[in-house]
Formats: sequence, C-alpha cells, structure tokens
Amino acid sequence: MSSSSTTAHSPIAQSLDALASWRSALERQVAQLGRALAEQELLDDSDAAVLAALRERLGSEKLVLAFVAEFSRGKSELINAIFFADTGRRILPATPGRTTMCPVELRHEPDLPPRLALLPIETRLRGLSLAELRARDDQWHTVALDPEDPQSLVPALSAVTRTRQVSVDEARALGLWSDSNPEDNPPLAADGSAEVPAWRHAVINYPHPLLQSGLVVIDTPGLNAVGAEPELTLGLLPTAHAVVFVLAADAGVTRSDLAIWREHLGQSSLERFVVLNKIDTLVDPLASAAEVRAQVEQQRLQTAQILEVPLARVFAVSARNALAARVEGDAQALQGSRLPPLEAALAEQLLPRRRQLLVQSAVGVVEQLRNSAWRRLSERRRLQSEQLLELRGLRGKSGAKLRMMVGRVDAEMAEFEQCTARLAALRAVQSKMLRTTLRLISSDTLRTEIAGMQAAMSAKIFNLGARGAFETLIKRLRSSLGQAITEAEEMRQMLEGSFRSLNTEFGFAFALAPLPDLSPAAAELDLVEGNFSRYLGLSQAWRMAAPGFAEQFRRLLLARLRVVFENAAGELELWSKAATSQVETQLRDRRRAYSRRHESLQRVQAASGELEQRIEEVQSQDTHLAAMQARLDGLAADAIAATRNLNVEPAPLHLDLRLRQDAA
Repeated sequence: MSSSSTTAHSPIAQSLDALASWRSALERQVAQLGRALAEQELLDDSDAAVLAALRERLGSEKLVLAFVAEFSRGKSELINAIFFADTGRRILPATPGRTTMCPVELRHEPDLPPRLALLPIETRLRGLSLAELRARDDQWHTVALDPEDPQSLVPALSAVTRTRQVSVDEARALGLWSDSNPEDNPPLAADGSAEVPAWRHAVINYPHPLLQSGLVVIDTPGLNAVGAEPELTLGLLPTAHAVVFVLAADAGVTRSDLAIWREHLGQSSLERFVVLNKIDTLVDPLASAAEVRAQVEQQRLQTAQILEVPLARVFAVSARNALAARVEGDAQALQGSRLPPLEAALAEQLLPRRRQLLVQSAVGVVEQLRNSAWRRLSERRRLQSEQLLELRGLRGKSGAKLRMMVGRVDAEMAEFEQCTARLAALRAVQSKMLRTTLRLISSDTLRTEIAGMQAAMSAKIFNLGARGAFETLIKRLRSSLGQAITEAEEMRQMLEGSFRSLNTEFGFAFALAPLPDLSPAAAELDLVEGNFSRYLGLSQAWRMAAPGFAEQFRRLLLARLRVVFENAAGELELWSKAATSQVETQLRDRRRAYSRRHESLQRVQAASGELEQRIEEVQSQDTHLAAMQARLDGLAADAIAATRNLNVEPAPLHLDLRLRQDAA
C-alpha cells in the first residue's frame, strides 16, 4: 500500500513520518555511542542496560490514538479519511447503521504476518484478560491479509461488523445485558434472542506506512461495548496518547454520548479532542452558507460548554467529504470538509510532546553514559600519572632502589586487597537492603493484597463491599510504596557514607547517582484508583456480579498494578546495579594498574634501557586517554544538541572510528 500525494501532505502523516525518521536516526546515533564506549571498555553492565532500554524504546515507541463514539457517529469513516485514503477506498466498514461491533486495533508488528485477528465474544466467560489472551494464538480466529491487494481488505475487515443471536441469559453472562439499565441493552429479535457482537476484540496487523511509523489506532464502538470490556476502559484508553471523541453534528451531545464522556473519558489526564462529524448533513437548501456556518459554530460552542473542554479542542468536520476529496485529489473539497485543522491539531499538539519525552530520555541516557565514562577515564589517568611519577623518579636509581620499589608496589597491592573485604561486606548490606525494599513492591505482595481485597468483596452479597475493599487496597499499596521510598533513601545514605569513606582511604572515585524518582508510581496509583473505582459503584454492580467479570476485573487490576510496581522496582534495581557496577569496574581498573606498575618495574629492573621507553609508553597512553575524554565530551555534546534540535535529523557520528584509530 503506497502513500498517495493527498495522504503524504496530511500534517499528521508528515509528522509521523518525521518522528519515525528522527527516532531511527537517533537510535543509530545512540548505537554508535554504545559501540564506541564498549570497544574502549567504558560501558559497564548497568550503563549497557540503560542504553539497551533506550534503544528498545526508540525502536518500538508507539503513538496510540483512540477513537471513541456511540454507534453511527461516522468514527470509522473519520479514521478512513485521516489515515487510509491512500488506498482509494474505504478500509474500515463505514456504511449506515451499526458498523464496527467490537474494539479494533490497527497496528503493525513486523514479527507477525499481515492479518486480521478476531477474539470470540465467549472468551469473556473465562475471566481472562486481553493481555493474557494476546499471547495465545489458539484463542483467536485469524484472516490473512494481502498487502499487495488493498481491495481484499474490505471483505476481510467486514468481519468486525458480525453479530450473534444469543439468549438473554447468555447476554447477561457476557456482560452485555443489564436488567437495571434496559435502555443500553441490545435489541431483541422476534424469538426473544438478543443481538450481540460476534467478537470481543479485533487486531489488524498491516504494513501501512503510518502504522509502520509507530501509529496505533484504536476504534471503539458504542457505550455498551465500551463499558462491557474493562480492559478497554481500564487499560487501552487510559494509556492512549490521545482520545478523539466523535459526535454527530446534527445531534450534538446526546445522553448516551454524555454517559461515555463522563464515565470513561472525563479524566483530565487524557489528551482529548472532540469531533462534531457529519456537518454535511447540516447543509440546508433554504439557508445560506453563512447561516449554516453559524449553526456549526453554535454546535461547537455548546459542545465545548457541555463537555467542559476548550473550544480549540472541538472540531467540526465532514469525514465522508474528506475521504471523497482525498480519493479524488480535490484539495478545495478537502478544505471544505474542515478536516485539515483537526489533523494539524493532532500533529502540532500531540506529536511534539511525544518527541520531547524521547528527547528527555535520550539526553538523560547520554549524560549518564558521559559521566560514567568520564569518571572511568579520569581514574585511569590518575593511575597513569602515579605510574609516570614513579617511573620518572627511577632515573639514575640503583638496582637495590628498583627492588625496593617493586617491593613497595607489592605491599600496596596487598594493602589494597584488604579493602575487598569491606567492599564485599558493603555489597552484602546493600543486597539485603535492596531485597527488603523490593519486597514491599513485589508481585507476591500485590497478589496477596489483591487476594485480600477479593475476599473482602466476596464477603458481601453482590460484591457490595467492593468499593471499601478497593479503597483499602489502594491505601495499603500507597503505604507500601511510601515505605519502599523510605527504605531506598536509607540505602542511599548508607552507600553515600561508605563511598565517601572508601574514596578517602583508598583513593577511589565512587559517585552515587540520585535515587530514581518514584513519584510517577504514586501518580499511577491515583490513576488506577480513579479508573477502576467507576466499576465499583451501585450502577455497575450488575456487571461485577456477571460470571467471570469480577475475575477479569481482578486479573486486569493485578496486571495494571504489576506494571506500576515493576517499573518502580526496575528503576531501583537499575540504580543499585549502577552503584555495584562502578565498584566492580574500579576494582578491576585498580588491579590492572597495579599489575602494569609491577610489570614496568620488573622490566626496568631486568633491562636498564627500558626505563625511558616505559616512560614514553605511559605518556603516550595518557595522551590517548586525554584525547578520548575530549572526544567523548564532543560526542555527548553533539548527541544532546541533535536530540534537542527537533527540526533536524541527528547527524551521523564518527567518534567510534576515531577512538578505534587512536587505540590502534
């Protein structure tokens, strides 16, 4: 599927393409930096882990856009117009009436073949979350897609519109029927059966250029489907980088629209854009164009007031006209559809922020690598200077003096080795404190706490004690996180004092990085509390009482909290590993320096002509280390400047080649 000129000139398409190119160039630059440092033995295990994590993020970062609407708001047509007009046809079904019947993800994973994967609706009865089912291909029905034949996409993707007729009891068990909210129930057939979606979730894996650039589009259908799938509202939507809420321009904000907004999109943490679609339906042969425009603007104003969002975030468009204009290459008609301002807002307000977050990560890693390598080079130069002074002091000395110097080096080596016992004890204490800290935010602790919540919930009929049990859980987890932060601070103080003492007594250059900031984990807990608590009120009690729903809720809650706490634990472990790695590295460098001093003295002792040659060698090594320091600074400065300059692609770096030449 190739990009047409109309798609190529779309602001969001251009921005996504630029972001992908920038990420790719930056990833290559970071990889070069890593290779250069590794070849010069300036990359320890903790730095290598940080570098690998950054490269993984640069290579796999996704931009997730979720489109949410009630049925028949033209949401699928809007997605077609923005992203897939280059095919010359509709890709997602967008015919009148109910179309997309289940949440649909459009993405590209290069390790998987082009395909449509459909998860049967009955998997809801088993209590398994989408995250658990994603890795189980046997649970999905798959349809192969042919990237060379866009026409074949249309009948294949029509599968997402399929429905099934089931009994009311089965619909209730699936979480798609409510006796207390009959207005949201699916329609009944003449035989008393209810119409429900055939599929629970669909994933389209397709090598479209925008999807290959890291875009993920989530298409969600109607209030009943949104509310019935907890992973959608508790997992996918809160983690989306932006949500586009689609309304019908002729109807404005209906009661069901407002229910979706308040229940699922009301949190201010989401980047929200509101679209009044189908403005073409407002065209009135009895009204002037100016009167129609005034009516559209009045709808925008009322929508912004009702939803309490800035007017600049409300857009009136005609997705149908925009798609037709793009397919026909009619620039004037495209402007008349009013789609370009929405695309420009998505590109200008969303993508730069995503790139800025990557910039901050990249700059942080580059600075960490520079500081770590600089410390190691400085320590090497200090040891070289000591050896050089020692060798220069041997000029004109007798053989007895040389033997005495060899003995002194041996004594210094023996004295130095005594510190290894202290370092071993330090590592043991550090390891014990780290285990104590991590135990507070471990998966085992989470499972125990959630099991306690579940027991408290099931102790009362219809899970009516759910909210209190959930609030107790969050309170206990906040306490555990706070205690973990306190324990980590005690570990930092212990290491800082020990490092200061070792630096003074043995001349080390240990430097302790600041503790990782765990406040984002606390903020995530707040988000989890806000997102999950909506399912614990009386209005949602019927869902929690449905077979399998409470178990799915528990699994999803555990999975979400595990991500929060594992990320916090991972940062603490990485910080602790960085402290340990520099100890190991400086011990190794110190032993190597003593070995070289001992070897130099022995060679000078064996051959009197060796002294000046050894002095020259050490001077040459020091010059090489100084050049490496200067070039490392230059490389880091260039990398940081390139990442912060968002308008240009980072230039290729050749420091690793220069380092190799110097080493040779």
